[in-house]
Amino acid sequence: MARPGRSGAHEDPAAALAAAAEVLAVLHARGQDGVQPAVSPSQLRALVAVEGAEGINLRALGEVLGSRPPSVTRLCDRLEAMGLLIRSPRPSSRREVELRLTPRGRALLDERRVIRMRELSAVLGRMAPADVQALVTGLTAFREAAAGSYPAGGPPLGTNASAAPTSPGPGASSAPARVSDSA
Repeated sequence: MARPGRSGAHEDPAAALAAAAEVLAVLHARGQDGVQPAVSPSQLRALVAVEGAEGINLRALGEVLGSRPPSVTRLCDRLEAMGLLIRSPRPSSRREVELRLTPRGRALLDERRVIRMRELSAVLGRMAPADVQALVTGLTAFREAAAGSYPAGGPPLGTNASAAPTSPGPGASSAPARVSDSA
């Protein structure tokens, strides 16, 4: 949607961002079907959350995911049955369960990130270097502005601080407070 008094070439920034987010979702999903084992978006969010907070308990995972305890327990049952997650008693309090990724769970997240970076790098490679730099600058400013919107002062867990590298190639991942479908 164009701003009043502007040509269609100057979209409303929120509309432009929403359209870009839709394209990113498609790029993110592309190629994911071949990754085994297949996991649902909610399972993926849980794995990313556990990765960002190894040893997290079920209650805290439920808060991060915005899910109720019975749903989180069933979700963890499925992830454990798939060999992606392990639950064990917390050493300091045997009544509390802590969650950790298995090597297979880590490998699944790593494989998904490699695919995502390959897709993003292909698009970035078709852009002019100045446009890539402008994108990085804009995304950095957007992340900084959004940081105040989250309880821990950071963007959702699993978002990538360098999701738009200045040149095509892998970026580093960060893991703050809430979780998105980023892996």
